[in-house]
Amino acid sequence: QVKLVESGGGLVQAGESLTLSCTASGRTLSHYSMGWFRQAPGEERELVAAMSHTGRNTYYADSVKGRFTMSRDEAKNTLSLQMNSLTPEDPAVYSCNAAHPDSVDGPIVPQTAPVTFAWGQGTQVPVSS
Repeated sequence: QVKLVESGGGLVQAGESLTLSCTASGRTLSHYSMGWFRQAPGEERELVAAMSHTGRNTYYADSVKGRFTMSRDEAKNTLSLQMNSLTPEDPAVYSCNAAHPDSVDGPIVPQTAPVTFAWGQGTQVPVSS
C-alpha cells in the first residue's frame, strides 16, 4: 500500500515562489511515471506536471509551462515541484500521484484517471494578489 504525503504549501503573494514535496512510503516510485495534480474549488482535478519513470519525458500544462519544474529523487522516493512566478490562477490543493504514459517511459498523457494510488491529503497553495 503506497502512502503519499504532500507538503510545502502555504500562503504566498503573486510573483513569489514555492517548492512542494511529495514523499512516498510503502513502495518505490522508481518504476512509475509520476505527476503533480491540482484541484481548485469547484474545478476538476488537472495534471500540471509529470515525469516518466526515467525522467526522459516530461509534461507541463500550458498554464504552468516555464514557471513550474518537477523533479524526482529516487533515493529518497520523493517528488518536488518548484513553482515560480505564482499567479492568482494557481491557488489549489496540490497532490501527487502516478501519471499515465502512452507507452513504457513514453510521453505522458494528461489525464487524471484511472487513479493508481490513494490520494494523499494534498497541500494547499493560496496565492494573494
